[in-house]
Order: sequence, then C-alpha cells, then structure tokens
Amino acid sequence: QVHLVETGGGSAQVGESLSLSCAASTSGYRYEQWCMAWFRQGLGKEREGVAATNSKGQTIYYADSEKGRFTISRDNAEKMLYLQINNLKPGDTATYYCAARRAGICTSNEVLYDHWGQGTQVAVSS
Repeated sequence: QVHLVETGGGSAQVGESLSLSCAASTSGYRYEQWCMAWFRQGLGKEREGVAATNSKGQTIYYADSEKGRFTISRDNAEKMLYLQINNLKPGDTATYYCAARRAGICTSNEVLYDHWGQGTQVAVSS
C-alpha cells in the first residue's frame, strides 16, 4: 500500500514561515516517477491545488498569490515532499494535503491523483 503522511503544520503569525513535509511509503512503486503535489482546503472552501513537482523536479504553482511565497521541493532518495511557506497570510489558513499521481503530468485537478495524505492544518493569525 501507499501511504502519505504530512507533518509540519501548526499555528503561526502573519509574516512568519512554516515548512510542511510529506513522507511517502510506496510499496514498490517508483516514487521518483510520480507527480507530487500540495493541495489545501480552507474552512468552507473547495480544495485547491497549491503546487506540484514532476519526476524531473520541475515545479508549477497554481495561484499567483503563491508565487514567491511558496516553494515546493522533493527528495526522491528519501521519498519526501516539502512545502515552504513564507510571509504567511490569513488566507493561507487551511488543511494542507500531500497528493501523488503515479502516471501522467502534474495538474491541479485533484480527481487525477491516486493517493492522498490525511492533511496537516495551518492556522495563521494576525
């Protein structure tokens, strides 16, 4: 079985930074070939794509507000995915999910992802 476990969420003040991590157990699948992504879901909102990184390490960010503040990265040897969030804003308050797509290009369409973590909560206060 495939398991994704997110850690690193918590409470922070506006302007601070948080680093999220996602550890994958892949049961023989080749993690390095997967598209890995971060999604988030705020209270009462739909889940939205935050960023993704493909097998080549290329990255894409799905909202203009995230460019420059969010950095996604991966460590294939350790089967880890990271999301660094700088200059936190109240709008960043959400549950952040790690997702994996075993085949196909990275996309912000959540239905195309095969595996999901349980989520980690981020709360930003002013």
